Amino acid sequence: MPGRRLTEADRRQIAMGLAQGLDYAAIARRLDRPTSTVSREVGRNGGPGRYRSDLAHLATTHRARRRPPAAVRRAGEHSGADPDAAAAYIADLTAVLVETGMPRTAAGVMACLFTSDSASRTAAELAQHLRVSAATISHAVGLLHKHGLIRRDRDGQSRRHRYFLDESAGLRSAVVGVRANQRLATTALRGADVYGSDTAVGTRLAAAGQFLEQLGNDILRLTEKHWRATASGA
Repeated sequence: MPGRRLTEADRRQIAMGLAQGLDYAAIARRLDRPTSTVSREVGRNGGPGRYRSDLAHLATTHRARRRPPAAVRRAGEHSGADPDAAAAYIADLTAVLVETGMPRTAAGVMACLFTSDSASRTAAELAQHLRVSAATISHAVGLLHKHGLIRRDRDGQSRRHRYFLDESAGLRSAVVGVRANQRLATTALRGADVYGSDTAVGTRLAAAGQFLEQLGNDILRLTEKHWRATASGA
């Protein structure tokens, strides 16, 4: 049943699927589970390259024992999101950003910033949270900064740099995606010229290029309209 908890055997199946190079959807079909269940499980236990079924099962058991029931939490204690629910959501958000074409570590950085109260983290915090090296974080934040999705500033309490989510990150990410589509549209249209517009290949490439070009223009027009409406209401 899709609603039941993952068992140790389920986790072994997930590890086997990852080793075979299957995607989350294919693994989920083997287990008769939603794809999101598999993506959350892998995301909160090291990611595709570090997932170990035995360690994941132990970690989940430990979290269940450590977390007090909601009914016995102290009055006035700040609840926020449940740690497991938050971890699962961040894994889902990262996976969705990756599906848009964003590199995995950059997607992880964006997910961390989106879900931070201050919309900011230091490079050390990002490296610790994503379990990657400082060099890997440096490359990821450099890419995001280049596209205007994050900004860098000094931490007021230390000399470290702190990375902040840009207030218009959502709009900017849409524009970045459109630019990639526009490059694809241009390439497709160029291919139509190479093969000839009267050939099957040329016709196919021309149709794809024209569609992507029109789609990009429509998204940019809506983005600009939303940007102006937001600016005027500020």
